[in-house]
Amino acid sequence: MNALGMIEVYGFTTAIVVADKVAKTADVKIVAIDKNKPANADKVRVPLVMIVKFEGEADAVKAALEAGVAEAKRRDLFITSKVNAGFSPEAEWFAHLSALGRDKLHHP
Repeated sequence: MNALGMIEVYGFTTAIVVADKVAKTADVKIVAIDKNKPANADKVRVPLVMIVKFEGEADAVKAALEAGVAEAKRRDLFITSKVNAGFSPEAEWFAHLSALGRDKLHHP
């Protein structure tokens, strides 16, 4: 993996729409869509935080991230984003894990 992009948003539907935008914007691969219920879920607008993780060449990941962030902001459901490059094998394995179910990518 050259680079990993991550976009955190409120809500499952937003995550799916952002993942679609990311995948259609650049040559990247969606590696996981993960969830997290915030500790203060009763105090936030949408009680489910989602993160879309995708990988590819650094320039493609940056372009996809910009498009995904813009889509989440347009819906006013953006939280944060990050691009990381140059991972160890252990960190790359962790990036592919998903709390939405079993690890479908069969990484050891």
